Amino acid sequence: MKDIILIDKPVGWTSFDVVAKIRGKIRAGYVKRGEKPTKRQLRVGHAGTLDPFATGLLVILIGDACKRAGEFLKLDKTYEFTAKLGEVSSTGDPEGEVSTINDTKPSQKAVTEALKQFEGVISQVPPRFSAIKIDGKRAYQLAREGKEVVIPAREVKIDWLELVEYDYPLLKCVCDVSSGTYIRTLVEDIGKKLSTGAYCVELRRTRIGTYKISDTLFTLDVSRE
Repeated sequence: MKDIILIDKPVGWTSFDVVAKIRGKIRAGYVKRGEKPTKRQLRVGHAGTLDPFATGLLVILIGDACKRAGEFLKLDKTYEFTAKLGEVSSTGDPEGEVSTINDTKPSQKAVTEALKQFEGVISQVPPRFSAIKIDGKRAYQLAREGKEVVIPAREVKIDWLELVEYDYPLLKCVCDVSSGTYIRTLVEDIGKKLSTGAYCVELRRTRIGTYKISDTLFTLDVSRE
């Protein structure tokens, strides 16, 4: 585990921010000992992006462990999320432009029945504001430039999706999903199914494969210093 660090990422940090923070600490450690680190010693990466508004488990890889990134990307994951019904966001999260759809208040029975329809193998179109590459460029970069972003649908698997709490307009759930699943898109699709619209206001990753949030040893200081 010396080359794998489990981080509980705070709100507001990008995955790259965390990588840069860890790399800076490694460099500072070598400098303190009067040594100059090699490029290999400063090699730091992550095994699966978390959006800035999201929190939770981020696996940081150091040195030769970076070669294992692909292994982690294929692992199933567990997320806790809160959806807000009645509104949509241009990015599917709190960072986008929010618009009101309607004030329809679905019953808890309707919500439960809607959620059941997403369990199993489903077709999902990843969000425009994602890190997916299109012709060598990130989708979110093209979207920010105002360019058309067309991402083909993909099959993902929702092993289970459970309602934790429903107090309109907030809907809290926990789910186990396959790699490649976008929770922002899942939330938007739930909103469409309920005819209310929805976007993800809170997101927390609690598991990647056998690694759990309870295994984390570090929680980054939000000061970033």
